Amino acid sequence: MGKISHKGVVEAVDADTVKVRITQGSACAACRVANHCSAAESKEKTVEVVCTDAGKYAVGDEVVVSMPMGNGSRAVSLAFVFPFLVMLAVLLLTLWATGDEALSALLAIASLIPYYAFIYLSEKKIAKKFSFVIEQSTNIN
Repeated sequence: MGKISHKGVVEAVDADTVKVRITQGSACAACRVANHCSAAESKEKTVEVVCTDAGKYAVGDEVVVSMPMGNGSRAVSLAFVFPFLVMLAVLLLTLWATGDEALSALLAIASLIPYYAFIYLSEKKIAKKFSFVIEQSTNIN
């Protein structure tokens, strides 16, 4: 399984956490005419990397952070596929039980409230599965 890697710069170091600023670019950001095209976007993001050896990094160090490639499909499933299946199940069950289309639609939409509340309450557990690791470090100071 591959990895998603980003080069970044250490912004802050705590006891067991390193905050790394990465530039996330679109697929066409490396194109020669990217400066003249509105489709070529890049965004700066800060990611937290939990590591036991955080003390060896200093602000300004250039690092490479990575995450397993499979986490992308897992994130899409949690954010879009599972909620869609929940909505569809509630819609069909309510429609079958009551025959009322308006009630079925409202309950299907309302079923997302407990789903996303569960996701919110499970944030720490989910964050462990989607964590970055620092692969390499090059001091740029």
